[in-house]
Amino acid sequence: MSQLRPAGRRLDWPDLLFGVFLIALSAGAFAATSRLSGGSAADMGPGYMPRAIALILLGFGLFFAGRSLARGHAGIERVQARPMLGIAVAVGAFALLIEDAGLVAASFSAVLLAAAASRQSRLFEVILFGLCVTAGAVLLFVKALALPVPIWPWSI
Repeated sequence: MSQLRPAGRRLDWPDLLFGVFLIALSAGAFAATSRLSGGSAADMGPGYMPRAIALILLGFGLFFAGRSLARGHAGIERVQARPMLGIAVAVGAFALLIEDAGLVAASFSAVLLAAAASRQSRLFEVILFGLCVTAGAVLLFVKALALPVPIWPWSI
């Protein structure tokens, strides 16, 4: 008779708790949208998308909860401060620069600062990636979506 997990292995508590959290979140969404009409895919009601997302969350919750029972706890790495601070500084710099310096400077500086969060970043690759992301941001937000975002500091 086979067991789900070998003897002596502990539950993967982080996965189990995350799965239970997702299941509870989806149950809350189903409860909150119970009075909204769902409709169908062809004629969506106001409750259709929240329930669809709740169903996806339920699936992920069941997956993580089931996986926690099938394997033992692998351990959690120690939190690294450098990546967390680097990403936070990049997001903050983007928010501070977007209005005064424009989209080009804000996007490019955010990529440079985010790359500083990793010791594996290479300068040439980061600059090339930053140029591509910046060009993509201008094309998407300013040209395709026509958002009123200044591209350059002098176009304000």
